[in-house]
Parts: sequence; structure tokens; C-alpha cells
Amino acid sequence: MKRAKSILVWVLFFSFVFSFTGFAADKKIFDTKPRTNNGKKWRIAYYEGGEYIDYQQILSETVKGLMALGWIEPAAIPPLTGEKTTELWHWLAHTAKSRYLQFIADGHYCANWDDSLRPQTVNRLTRRLNRQQDVDLLIAMGTWAGKDFANNHHKTATMVLSASDPLSAGIIKSVEDSGYEHVHASVDPKRFERQIRVFHEIVGFKKLGVAFENSVNGRSYAAMDVIEKVAAELGFELIACHTQSDIADTTQAENSVKQCFRTLSQKVEAIYVTQQGGINRRSIPALVRIANEYKVPTFSQSGSEEVKHGFLVSIAHAGFKYVGQFHALTFAKVFNGARPNQLDQLFEEPPKIALNLKTAEIIGINPSLMLLGATDELFHDIATQ
Repeated sequence: MKRAKSILVWVLFFSFVFSFTGFAADKKIFDTKPRTNNGKKWRIAYYEGGEYIDYQQILSETVKGLMALGWIEPAAIPPLTGEKTTELWHWLAHTAKSRYLQFIADGHYCANWDDSLRPQTVNRLTRRLNRQQDVDLLIAMGTWAGKDFANNHHKTATMVLSASDPLSAGIIKSVEDSGYEHVHASVDPKRFERQIRVFHEIVGFKKLGVAFENSVNGRSYAAMDVIEKVAAELGFELIACHTQSDIADTTQAENSVKQCFRTLSQKVEAIYVTQQGGINRRSIPALVRIANEYKVPTFSQSGSEEVKHGFLVSIAHAGFKYVGQFHALTFAKVFNGARPNQLDQLFEEPPKIALNLKTAEIIGINPSLMLLGATDELFHDIATQ
């Protein structure tokens, strides 16, 4: 972005190479019209490893998608605070109206990123699926949840949402088949590769910093295998800093990321901001201040919500609207008789650019008119709420 040539090359690269969107073909044609379960409502439960802002937003957009399809009566979802999904689930269970769906009031499960609580929660929910058999569809939100319920310990239709990379995490066997008749996980195997290539084309960095938890899950969240592959191909140096992510002490996780940002900002020319427990609405303002103080460009792996709060750029999710529609269609097909592994798992979101102009000003970047014209979501200030 500091050079007109780079901007031109990037815009052309982005506009033409990535101008595709995604719903591929299912193994059969399935209806999506609302229907009851033999006169009864379809019962839905939910499990997450812990709180994360993406989970709240994706669940909300999936609900909007179900409203658009007629499965839930259209209504304004109340403003959501923090990062919890419990408030939204309570509204779905007690206020939202539907002739077809029941969001089970006591069907919301969360392990609070606690390794000791996790097996208890999983065992309790698994027993319910097998013994009470009062759940027709389980939403498994995130990588922890996907790994915990993509198995043959139960037979309940399980939709894995918001897993960063379900392939590398071992949640599914391939893009074409989850490996389990009752499991479906949305996947975009090229998403993070596209992000890194675009960021490199924008900034032209020779040293890229990445903060992540050095664990199997942490590497999966950060897409480290992909980043390392692209780094070798494009010839830039990858500088890692290890954080704590999937832990019950959120403050400790947040502080570990802040420390890594301070360390990396003195060594690198750009930072790729990965999804993890320590990056949330509480910590992002401090992370933005650190990066901006050292005039280090940042790319949010998560999307436009984080750009709105001060990271420089991202390929945005358009508010998770499109992935929510994809999930809603998948749910509808399952309710209409599809087995989860008969449905396409590949979802490639429409290309959307998010750019924060205030951050660009602070770190000394002057976007060209061409780049501004190619930007779909433009933020003039750094949001504080």
C-alpha cells in the first residue's frame, strides 16, 4: 500500500483471481422449505469450547438466515453485549417464534476454555444425545466443539461451525466428506492462503510476525502450516511468538498476546492477527495501540469487526452474513432429510475488503483512490465500543 505499483497489482490480483463465491454442489438435491418433524418441532442444542466473539456473530447470522428461509418468524434480534452466546440462546429459547424449530432452553453447553470442565461437559451432553435422545441437531461451535463431537460416540446430526481449519484440526477427513454420516463442517481450505498472499501484496513485508499458542489447536487456529508454506514460496521470514489461548483465565491469555505484540512490533514489518482466546473486544484496543505505536501494519484473520476496532485491513466476512446463509441452508436440508455428509462442506466467501483509514493515517499509509474504490467496508475511525 505504500507503493502505487503494489496497490495496482494487488487490486487486479484481488478483483480477478479471487472473484468467486461459494456454494458448491450437494450429492443430491434437497429441499429447504420449512417442515415439522412429523408434527413436532426440530430440537436444537448448542456446544462451544468457550466464549469467542465470532461464535456470537455466526450464530446470530445463522438465525437470520433461518428467518429468511421461513423456519423462524422474522424478528429483530436484540442487541448483544460482550462475547457470550448465552444471551442470544435465551432469546431463541424463550422469545423467538417458530412453528418448526425449538432451541432447547437447557440445551446450551459451554466448557469455558477449561480443560478440566471440558470432558465433564462433553460426557454430559453425549449421554443426553444417546439416552434422552431429545436433540435432533447439535451446533458444535468452534474447533474444540468440532473435535469433541465429530466422532461415532453419538449419531445426532452435528453441524460444526466456525472451526478455523477443520481439515488440519482433524475434525473432518476431507473437503468432500467429513468421514461421519452425521457430521458436517463448513470449510474453506484456501481462505488463509488468500489472506496471506493479499497481505504480502499490499505491504511487501520481508518479516511477518504471528502470535499463536504453540499447540495442535493453536497452530490450527492460526493456520500455521499454510503460513509456513506461503512464506517459503514468497520468500519472507516468519517470526513467531507463543501465546496462551485455550485457558480458563482469559486475562492471562490476553496478557500473553499483548506481550507478543510488544515483542513482535520491534522485530517485524507486519503482523498477521490470528484467532485465539486472548484476542477479543477487551484486548483489541491495547493490541491496536501497540502495533500503531510502532507503525506496524496488521491484518485481521477474523474479519471486518476487528478492522472496525483498529486493525488495518482484512478480507471481511461482510458481517458473517454469507456464512450464516450457508449454515441456514445446510440446517434446512438436514431437516428435510439430508444426511449431513451428503451436503457440500466447501464455502468460499465473497471477496470483501475492509480497511481502517484512521489506522492507515496513524501508521503513515496513504491509500490510493484505486484501493479505496475497491474497498467494500471502509472505517474512518477506530471504534471504541
